[in-house]
Amino acid sequence: MLIVDNLNVFIGHKKIVNQVNFNIKSGEIVGLIGPNGAGKTTIMKTILGLTKFTGEVKVNNENVTETNHHALTKVGALIEHPAIYPFLTGRQNLELYSEQSTDTAYLVSTLEMNNYLDKKASGYSLGMKQKLGIAIAFLNTPQLIILDEPMNGLDIEATIRVRQLIEHYAKKGTAFLISSHILSELQKVSTKAILISNGQIIMNRKIAEFNNFVRQDYKLMTENNSLAEDLFKTKKIKFAEQDNYLIVKPQNLYQIQDELLKQNIHLKEVSPVVADFEQVIVNLLDKQGTK
Repeated sequence: MLIVDNLNVFIGHKKIVNQVNFNIKSGEIVGLIGPNGAGKTTIMKTILGLTKFTGEVKVNNENVTETNHHALTKVGALIEHPAIYPFLTGRQNLELYSEQSTDTAYLVSTLEMNNYLDKKASGYSLGMKQKLGIAIAFLNTPQLIILDEPMNGLDIEATIRVRQLIEHYAKKGTAFLISSHILSELQKVSTKAILISNGQIIMNRKIAEFNNFVRQDYKLMTENNSLAEDLFKTKKIKFAEQDNYLIVKPQNLYQIQDELLKQNIHLKEVSPVVADFEQVIVNLLDKQGTK
C-alpha cells in the first residue's frame, strides 16, 4: 500500500532524512519510533507531498510528488495539529470532509463525541479537538492512514478507543503509519516498528523481534544475598541491586553459579530480566550514540 524508496529530504544544505526505505502492506500497523528531531514528522509530511524530496513515494502503486497528490485521495492523516475549522461545529467539520457511505456515525459513537459534536470547535478542549482530528483522518474508509502523535491530549479511555478504531480498520485492510512517544500504546497496536535516528532507519522489524536485539540481564536471589555481594566484590563480578534481587550480566552467570557453589551459598531463584518495549528502544538508541 505504501512504498518509500531511497527518500532524502534537505533543509537548505542539511540532509535531515537520509536514504529511508520501507513499505507497508494492507492491514499492517507500523509504528515510526525515534527521539525528537529524528525525522519522523518530516517523513510523514513527505509521504503526503508536503515537502520537497528526492527518491520515490508510492501509495497503492501510484507516485506521490510535491505537485501531484492524486494518489492521496484514499489517504487519511493527522499531522501535528488537527485540521479543523474553529468557527464550525464538530459535525460540520466532519460533513465538510466526508463523502457518501462513510463511517461517520460509527466514528462519533466509538470516540464518544455526541455530547459536544454540535458545539463550535473553537470551544473544544485539546482532547476533544484531537478526537475530531482522528475522526476526520478515518473518514471515507482510507486505504492508508498516517497518524502523528494521535494519543496527544487523550485520557486513558479515549486512548483505548483510538486503539480499537485502529485495529478495526486494519482488519478491514487499512494500512497505518503511526508515530507516538507513548511506546507502550504503540507496542499494543503495532504489527511492525521502524526505529529512526538522525534521519536514518536503524531498525525495521516486527514488534516481537525487537527483544532479540537487546541482551537481557539476569536477576538472582540467594539464601544470603549479603554474603553473595561480598563474594561478587572479591571476584570483581559486576552486579546491581534491585528490590531483593542481584542483577548480573548473562556472560557472568556460569561463573557466579560456580563461585556460589564453592562457598556453599545456595541459589533460591535465577530468571532473566524482561525489558519492556520502552527499555528495548532506549537501549537500541543508546547503541547508536543517541537517547
